[in-house]
Amino acid sequence: MVSQKQNDGKKRKLTIIFILFILAIGTFVFSISKGALSFTTKEVLGALRSTEENNARLVIVGLRLSRTIVAALVGMSLSISGCILQGIMRNHLASPSTIGVTSGASFVGYLTLVVFPNYYYLLPVGTILGAFLTTMLIYILAYDQGVKPLMMILAGLAVSALFGAFNDLIKVFFDERIKNVQGFLVGGLNGTTWIQFRLIIPFALIGIIFIPFIASKINILLLGDETAYSLGVDVEKFRLQLIVISSLLSGAAVAVAGLISFVGLIVPHIARLLVGSDYKFLLPASALLSIVFVQLCDTIGRLIIMPAEMPAGIIISFIGAPFFLFLLRKQSKEMRK
Repeated sequence: MVSQKQNDGKKRKLTIIFILFILAIGTFVFSISKGALSFTTKEVLGALRSTEENNARLVIVGLRLSRTIVAALVGMSLSISGCILQGIMRNHLASPSTIGVTSGASFVGYLTLVVFPNYYYLLPVGTILGAFLTTMLIYILAYDQGVKPLMMILAGLAVSALFGAFNDLIKVFFDERIKNVQGFLVGGLNGTTWIQFRLIIPFALIGIIFIPFIASKINILLLGDETAYSLGVDVEKFRLQLIVISSLLSGAAVAVAGLISFVGLIVPHIARLLVGSDYKFLLPASALLSIVFVQLCDTIGRLIIMPAEMPAGIIISFIGAPFFLFLLRKQSKEMRK
């Protein structure tokens, strides 16, 4: 009887993941087709198959295809990073933005541009290093015989504010060197090309490839350090590996899309409601759902104030900030019970 229930539950989760996969394909085509110039699905598919140069192919393949793919990769990177951070810290409020990881990544990214203004390709190195060091700093600050959820949030807010101040200083004193990347702060995909795709694809693939290898161990990690040790997991070593993977993902996303907040918070939480807390299902569900979410937000940004564009980061923040406050209030009530 129990086995039958488990099989039914597994089938339901796999069905949800398949539906999310279909939705991701649908939003991919929708995102490519909509903008200042709109195209039908038939025109989009025709332009992708054809080699004949025309206006439709120029816009769809030359401009929107790279942007839409990068939006998917940014969403996947941030959502997987958020899932991993929540597993490391055993807190559903953890994400690259809420604990200040993206702020630290952007600070080191800005610093890289100031020190090496002619070497833009070093930006991912800077943002990934910044993400890693910030994650380690917050983890150390929040650790007191275990990770304290409230301490983690407070430490993240303090670190985020500190790096935000450093970012403002850099903008004041080195405005000329970073004027071409001002969109970095609000976060968005305007002007995305195949250059950004080549920057993020190696790191996004790392996250995708490692999903089958880390999911079961994160499930064990959630049981507590002592239990994980007893089940053969080297907790500290595995936690460090997770921090490295999370930093690679969030740092690469910041390098190509700037400070897009809350994706790593909203998407894993909704995915958890759909498929539960088992990371074997949660990670792929979050990755697919993030494609739908980020691509839709980017498309809305292109449509809402045409012919101008609103950066996707602003739309995501409008959704994410109230969502974060709701989760914070919900967790506060649960802690008082």
